[in-house]
Amino acid sequence: MNTESFDFEGVPVNYYTAGDGPTLLLIHGSGPGASSIGNWRPILPALAERFQIFAMDLIGFGKSGRKPAPPYFDYDLWVRQTKALLERIPAKRVGLIGHSLSASLALTVAADETKVSGVMTTGAMGASFELRPGTSRTWTCPRNRDELVAALSGLIHDTSGIDEAYLQAREQVIFAPGYADYFDTMFEGDQQKYIDAAVVPEDVLQRIQCPVLMLHGREDGSFPPECSEQIASKLKSADLMLLSACSHSVAVERSSTFVALANDFFDCILRNQPGT
Repeated sequence: MNTESFDFEGVPVNYYTAGDGPTLLLIHGSGPGASSIGNWRPILPALAERFQIFAMDLIGFGKSGRKPAPPYFDYDLWVRQTKALLERIPAKRVGLIGHSLSASLALTVAADETKVSGVMTTGAMGASFELRPGTSRTWTCPRNRDELVAALSGLIHDTSGIDEAYLQAREQVIFAPGYADYFDTMFEGDQQKYIDAAVVPEDVLQRIQCPVLMLHGREDGSFPPECSEQIASKLKSADLMLLSACSHSVAVERSSTFVALANDFFDCILRNQPGT
């Protein structure tokens, strides 16, 4: 996997590339230690066997730079950042995969960018729901491994998936100098406002013309499945699948299911199409 970067509005943006074939752009969620590697590590090698992969760290996450001044939660900035990398990708047709907060970002971008030929989401935000204890834990930065395990346990139904590699990928982010304070400032105050900021308006959803595949863990207690259900009901072309024995981290908990569905979905949309 190759590591690349570009400057965006004065902040360095990190992204990874791998594979060959039709193009997929993946953007991660907003939990403790979230990053492309932290969120997508279990499924990137398999996807790269069939697709050209771009996996980007949002500003303030992973190996991308941090905003120099608050507000650090900046939905519009992340939309612009996603569009900026999309413009840099030479393929004329791109599949977009977004997890949690980035599911909302992906849908917002797809409403504006005809280059996006299909969207796949996992554990989507984008509809209104009441802040839950698990949501709040997700947006409070752990200060040690025990706190990290406790936070992740609210996002994973079968905690055996929280292995050493998974923890290390996230610890590299959250234990970086000054990051915990930065993260807590990103989600300070009444955290309901961050849920509300990620709501995709109905008129935006109605502008999305490409197919959408939404996956959500049935046991997700922090970001409820009803979010994906509400969004899917307003989309022109959307399939929704609720996964049993699965909470919020679909790519970790149901890796083989994720890959099989992504292969089938994006093969139909992208493979053997002109300009892919």
